[in-house]
Amino acid sequence: MMEKIYLLWFVQEHQGEPDTELLIGVFASETEAERAIEQLKSKPGFCVYPDGFRIHSQQIGQIGWSEGFVEDQLAKKS
Repeated sequence: MMEKIYLLWFVQEHQGEPDTELLIGVFASETEAERAIEQLKSKPGFCVYPDGFRIHSQQIGQIGWSEGFVEDQLAKKS
């Protein structure tokens, strides 16, 4: 069985502007990532957007983005 890591992100979406995406941390379990949310959700900024936390799992040793990308799409996000 392959090991997973859990990435905790904070995402705040903005209309007409780039989104705020903060990588908060990388954890060995989903439970650890959830504990981090509990610690942070009352802190300045985070408390205004308590639903901004996202946990994403990733298999260790596997490519997570394999399709490539189109440069025009990246320019629109900047």
